[in-house]
Amino acid sequence: MSLMTKLGLRTLVASCLITAGGAANAQLNVLVTGVGSTQFPIATANFAGEANSPEQVAAIVRADLQRSGKFTNIDAGGAPVSENDSVDLGSWKAKGANAFVAGSVNKLANGQYEVRFKLYDTVKGESLGGLVLTSPATGLRMTAHKVADYIYQKLLGDRGVFATRLSYVIKTGNRFQLQVSDSDGQDAHIALSSPEPIISPAWSPDGTKVAYVSFEKKKPIVYVHDLPTGRRVIISDQKGNNSAPAWSPDGRTLAVALSRTGNTQIFAVNADGSGLRRLTQGTTIDTEPTYSPDGRWIYFTSDRGGQPQIYKMPAQGESAGAAQRVTFSGNYNTSPKVSPDGKQLAYISRTGGGFKLYIQDLQSGVATALTDTTHDESPSFAANGQYLLYATQVNGRGVLAAVSTDGRTRQILSVQGGTVREPSWGPFMQ
Repeated sequence: MSLMTKLGLRTLVASCLITAGGAANAQLNVLVTGVGSTQFPIATANFAGEANSPEQVAAIVRADLQRSGKFTNIDAGGAPVSENDSVDLGSWKAKGANAFVAGSVNKLANGQYEVRFKLYDTVKGESLGGLVLTSPATGLRMTAHKVADYIYQKLLGDRGVFATRLSYVIKTGNRFQLQVSDSDGQDAHIALSSPEPIISPAWSPDGTKVAYVSFEKKKPIVYVHDLPTGRRVIISDQKGNNSAPAWSPDGRTLAVALSRTGNTQIFAVNADGSGLRRLTQGTTIDTEPTYSPDGRWIYFTSDRGGQPQIYKMPAQGESAGAAQRVTFSGNYNTSPKVSPDGKQLAYISRTGGGFKLYIQDLQSGVATALTDTTHDESPSFAANGQYLLYATQVNGRGVLAAVSTDGRTRQILSVQGGTVREPSWGPFMQ
């Protein structure tokens, strides 16, 4: 099997050889290993009434803000502060907090929980608004993430991604599990458990479905999995390998890499599995397709120049326009992902015998290494384009890692005693 063929199957052999233990749906543990150069000081008081709720909302908000690398938490003490309480903003400013958060958690008669909060600018001495959010007990963690998203956007001007979700594959003993969790690795749920490998999960644009490759029938087949219902549909079960699914921005089409004609080529298929059509027409190997956010282009990995590099072609295929080479730094570049704003390209480059995560400005062509690890793979942008999730190894064990696109903030997401791979960061939820 050539290196390029292995790329189409996303390093299957390596994932099969790593064994792991751990709980059936082990949670990801998050370790922040680097923070931004400037951090916004904020104090988040304990919310009134949350002592009687299933989740400590304020603690989750503080953890989210800390994990982003863009905030530093000023100690707010143990006393709860409601959104209706009178707050001495000057005293919080004197304690070093440029913003202050107060709120409450109340159980309603119907069993739901209502979370209210208010955000204050202590420097200007004014309120920056707040929200009233209602959820069942099982949704309180996500509600807390939405509170953190509001704070992030109000104070930094960019949309937060705390309320988005992650998908990834954990190998436990001889079983593979596709899991879906909150962005902090908590509240993990098993979407699929199989004795055979599961690789290349990819979120649909609306966040309700995940496409992936499963070997449960002893060959790679592409499925689309509806997360709310658990219903699965086979999208591609062609002769040979079916791999590397990628959604179009409108959710109507998936690009896939198929070897039905011999060498792996890129095809498009409708989201219901109909309308298969070939997009690349080469005699070499083309794989790992990914759409640009505007849906006009498909970026992909090809060895048509002799070594793997990133190219792009019109989304209609090479019949609509010749493919153009995109990466020129380094002689071995794979696994393209385009940022949500369409301005940056993340990819994996072989450097000095190792594989590192790079980011390239698509206008200037300047490429920059974001990591100091040597086994990086499977990059995935956060929905706000400010972070990248990827798989790597720490002490010989597979972990997930996240890094800000400026390289300053880093996190390691690991499973106790286990190995985790094949990450994909989900979109903003509606």
